Amino acid sequence: MQERYRTVAREGVHEIEINKSRFLCSLAPAATEHEAQDFIRRVREQHPTATHNCYAYVIGADGGVQKASDDGEPGGTAGVPMLQMLLRREMRYVVAVVTRYYGGVKLGAGGLIRAYGGVVGEALDALGTVTRQRFRLATVTVGHERAGRLENDLRATGRAVRGVRYAEAVTIELGLPDADVDAFRAWLADATAGTAALELGGEAYQDAPGG
Repeated sequence: MQERYRTVAREGVHEIEINKSRFLCSLAPAATEHEAQDFIRRVREQHPTATHNCYAYVIGADGGVQKASDDGEPGGTAGVPMLQMLLRREMRYVVAVVTRYYGGVKLGAGGLIRAYGGVVGEALDALGTVTRQRFRLATVTVGHERAGRLENDLRATGRAVRGVRYAEAVTIELGLPDADVDAFRAWLADATAGTAALELGGEAYQDAPGG
């Protein structure tokens, strides 16, 4: 797995107008290619009278799945520049749909390339991006008498607490960078006088601190 990747912070739309043509870029995070296709279908349903609904997406932290469509624009003038902008900005797990309402003035191949790529770049700036980092899933089990202080200490030290469950004992789920596992194990033993149990699970991605 890649150590980290960038993606769009939230779903949203950014619009520009060039020579009377409206370009609306709809962006969304997409965990799978199926999610990306669903988003594309949804945008098309929202704009049934648009001249074009072009799209591009990148799925996978390593950028493994890439697709682009010109949707009737001259070949290579829409989907490809959109995809190139996503890749230039190192975006992953993201889908972009640019909806064009033709305004009667032809832009030419160069103008189309600048318009489609440019509106994706502007949309990324407007909506913001986040960095997601690879973490090892970990579960800490501790008695009720120490749980509250331990949870506070974890949050105060910037640990990524994913959830807390109360039963006979208290289970705290968190994410740990692989490089921190040994140091965290020692810290946990010291903080709980050796009464807490640590169990390591699989790997996942979550927002990096300050990302």
